[in-house]
Amino acid sequence: MRFGFDIDDTLINLREHAFILYNQKLKKSISREVFHALKRVEIHEPFGLTDEQGKNMWKNSLEEIYYTTCPPFPGAVETLLELEKQGHEIYYITARPKEHGERTITWMKEQGFPVRDDRFFYGMQDDEKVHIIKNLELDYYVDDKPAILDTLADESALLLLKDQSYNRHVEDMHRLVDWSDFTSFIK
Repeated sequence: MRFGFDIDDTLINLREHAFILYNQKLKKSISREVFHALKRVEIHEPFGLTDEQGKNMWKNSLEEIYYTTCPPFPGAVETLLELEKQGHEIYYITARPKEHGERTITWMKEQGFPVRDDRFFYGMQDDEKVHIIKNLELDYYVDDKPAILDTLADESALLLLKDQSYNRHVEDMHRLVDWSDFTSFIK
């Protein structure tokens, strides 16, 4: 079978990692409970930053956010390794900027993810991402953005929404809360 995965906030805990970095950089101690209650993808509001300031903070912190100690979600690496061991094809489709693509591939390999360069797509807008996903004719696709999955609703792939505080308002999608539950979706 063919499995497709978004990366940020689907396989790796990027936003929470960034939230911790913001606390350090801004010398704050805003609790993780505040993070887990956020209703938006953006994380800057609890730090008192405007949308423009938040955008700049994110952009100026990308190096640290992407390539330091961002952890995979528990069970994510093991799940993908098991899929690979079973002979399935694994594809990564991320909207990470093009200039971060090659380093992201290397970083993902260093984290233990089974990555083949020819099955790693990056540097696109969401509409291009949807086009790539459709062309790959996946059997399963996992993402944290409901809008991406909504656009794919007519495809034959089983779509899974990786649970995040900002997507809990969506009720009509298969929801992946814990990576240890992934195999129950594919049986």
